[in-house]
Amino acid sequence: MRHMRLKHITVAALLLLAGLGGAGSFPAAASGSGTTASTASTTVNASDAPASDGLLRAMRQEFGLTEEQAVARIEAERAATTLEPKARRTAGAAYGGSWFDATAGRLTVAVTADATPAARQALRKAGADVRVVEHSARVLDAAKTRIDKLSAPSGVASWHVDPAASTVVVTAVRDRLADNDVQRFLTRARAVGPVTVETTAEAPRTMAAGTVGGDPYYTGNVRCSIGFSVYGGFVTAGHCGQAGAGVRGWDGSYIGNFQGSTFPGDDYAWVNVGSGWWTVPVVLGWGTVSDQLVRGSAVAPVGASICRSGSTTHWHCGTVLAKNETVNYSQGSVYQMTKTNVCAEGGDSGGSFISGDQAQGVTSGGWGNCSSGGETWFQPVNEILSRYGLTLHTY
Repeated sequence: MRHMRLKHITVAALLLLAGLGGAGSFPAAASGSGTTASTASTTVNASDAPASDGLLRAMRQEFGLTEEQAVARIEAERAATTLEPKARRTAGAAYGGSWFDATAGRLTVAVTADATPAARQALRKAGADVRVVEHSARVLDAAKTRIDKLSAPSGVASWHVDPAASTVVVTAVRDRLADNDVQRFLTRARAVGPVTVETTAEAPRTMAAGTVGGDPYYTGNVRCSIGFSVYGGFVTAGHCGQAGAGVRGWDGSYIGNFQGSTFPGDDYAWVNVGSGWWTVPVVLGWGTVSDQLVRGSAVAPVGASICRSGSTTHWHCGTVLAKNETVNYSQGSVYQMTKTNVCAEGGDSGGSFISGDQAQGVTSGGWGNCSSGGETWFQPVNEILSRYGLTLHTY
């Protein structure tokens, strides 16, 4: 940022410079004009309450909850997030997966029939519901890995393990289901293990477009959203820029360069921050909710609520639908993605997905929009941190 402007810049701009442009669900390289940093909300919730008033309000609107129910759900999701890795260890080879049941307000753990009575009792004692399923997570993950090695036609959108159904779900584009290439792929997929076929209205896509204003960051003629601050920079989507590419901020001044970038296969990158810019552990609420402090990166389970804030469509919430899903973009497949029913549009790419105060990932791609809805995927943030040896900037 230009030093001559430093003493005049608003708090909102500082937050955006920090590299926390929020979360989106579509790889947003460039799109229509959005709220600039200087007009974004600047209130940061620093209390010890389970969530800010703004986040509770958003959850009431998104899920039709009372304030008490929203608080209870956040606390239940935190408990499920903590329990999930312990449940995997307790069940051992009989582990079939797990998910958060919003109706029951607790984690459901799937186990195969050979789970020991002691393991089942331990899981229930820890607060989980236990469900017996046909296949273990190891079997389902192995089947998905074999499908990952197949060449998927454009009429196949994605595939992931569904622990509740104890199957690998392959999603095909509805009006392409009868295509010969799609049918051949499905035949080969069914041959490797338990597979169920579902359909979707559209194929997933990245959301690039031309630059039109002063939103989060730019590289070349592409605009994307900043993800999460790390010490020394920020993480974002790999399709937003190649390693070495220069990055400019909302005001056009130089921020840094892409230090690493991968797409397809993965969809993650990180950018170093300097030249008067700095990072803070905040995700912008864009006036819909208070700006959210980032306190960690504990992984939310399937079924948990999740929100994202992007530079185009700002703040929206939804639910985690699936983990470790392979998404088949036109540029190639991307692996180990998390699917949500949060909407997003062009320009939101690279932005933050957050559950409560826990960072979840950066927006990769999806289908639909924030008028009619859709589905979006994010690249889990812990994988990005591990890949580049980065440390998340937390409060």
